[in-house]
Amino acid sequence: MEVTWHDYPGFGRCVSNRSVCSSLSANGTVILGQGPAGSNKTCLVVSISGFVKDNGRVLGAAADGPRGQLKMQGFHAITGAMEQVKTGLEQFVDSPPKWLSRQRLGLLCNPASVDRRLTHARWLIDRSAPGSLVALYAPQHGFFSEKQDNMIESDNTVDPVLGIPVYSLYGETRIPTEAMMADIDALLIDLQDVGTRVYTFMYSMSHCLEAARRYHKKVIVLDRPNPISGNRIEGNCLSDDNTSFVGRYPIPMRHGLTMGELARLFNDIYGIGCDVTVIPMRGWKRWMYYRDTGLPWVAPSPNLPTPASALVYPGQVLWEGTNLSEGRGTTLPFELFGAPFIDPAQIIDSLGSTRLPGVVLRAAAFEPTWNKWQGRLCRGFQLHVVDRDAYAPYRTTLVLLQAVCSLFKNDFQWKAPPYEYEFEKPPIDLIIGDRHIRKEIERQVPVDRLAASWMDDVAHYQQTIESVLMY
Repeated sequence: MEVTWHDYPGFGRCVSNRSVCSSLSANGTVILGQGPAGSNKTCLVVSISGFVKDNGRVLGAAADGPRGQLKMQGFHAITGAMEQVKTGLEQFVDSPPKWLSRQRLGLLCNPASVDRRLTHARWLIDRSAPGSLVALYAPQHGFFSEKQDNMIESDNTVDPVLGIPVYSLYGETRIPTEAMMADIDALLIDLQDVGTRVYTFMYSMSHCLEAARRYHKKVIVLDRPNPISGNRIEGNCLSDDNTSFVGRYPIPMRHGLTMGELARLFNDIYGIGCDVTVIPMRGWKRWMYYRDTGLPWVAPSPNLPTPASALVYPGQVLWEGTNLSEGRGTTLPFELFGAPFIDPAQIIDSLGSTRLPGVVLRAAAFEPTWNKWQGRLCRGFQLHVVDRDAYAPYRTTLVLLQAVCSLFKNDFQWKAPPYEYEFEKPPIDLIIGDRHIRKEIERQVPVDRLAASWMDDVAHYQQTIESVLMY
């Protein structure tokens, strides 16, 4: 894609591609905003350092200063994508199916179910089809995403504005009951997934698909981006003996699919067999990370506050199965990890020549305000992703986990059950998805050798998903 730079008097330097213009201030702030009179240019403010960090590049010297460096680092990745991606929600509201005009609708959603103007899905649907929305459904963490931790349930309630029931799918039940679905004809699903096997929203969707088949309801999935890209697959597939609410199907830790594609996989390949339609996005490409979409990020759950936390999550979630803090109770959940007994210097020394591409480990200390080690000084690391395409989150954390197991044997422990309503199996086995891998980690089998052992399963998965890919 060509990016042409123009100078406008009184405004600055502008990019002609997609009529997006920018100016560069002395403090390194890029201002994408209203251009010359009569133009329809859009407005956004980002910092160069933020852009560079989020896109996995290291800001360095350039022949003509920051402007040249920014241009070198592929500023077109942002300018080309601005206002390019439309979510399934936006597509649905713009052109609702004609058959929906007399349907009673339910909506599975949470605070991240918004359009690019941050208007919530329930408002948009009620506005486009007044009176048709009769029930809402909430996944883990609650309708307002107010519940911080795992296994903290939400009650059924009533939406304070629309006055319709809100049914919790993470409370007395995680499976929609007949009574919950009695008053609807069709269920809309608009949830932001984070590209990781253990994230429960996809399994709430799968239970809804099964209930829809059982109670003869139609399902419409409003698709959203995979925030950690759709062309990266990493990790072992879930084994049959470790299924749970954080893993129902044999998919890798970093699965590479959108929510709509997951719905097709579960329904068409894994045999749910309900009447489901996916409303696709427009303009999304598999190489895109969330920062490339031009869409606003609203935390889909309390401890994934930014796209950066989502990017490290496929690996850093492993610490949930240990007595190390995964950064809950801090401002950088999953980017930070550690414990009072950790010595960062020992970990760095133990890694030796082991390479961790695309990420910098910065020694850090923190005190969680809640969760593991509340109020105690923890030492560990913050992960800084400097090359998002080279970074392999699952491998990175497995290497670090193995080092911790070896170095701190007297203090390190696997977390005991329960974990996500499984009361017998070790949480780490449910998270990794294969108890044999946990045992190999304990035996210090090199992680790259472990990765080689699951490549046949990953190759089979890649063949399996070919028929459900939409982009």
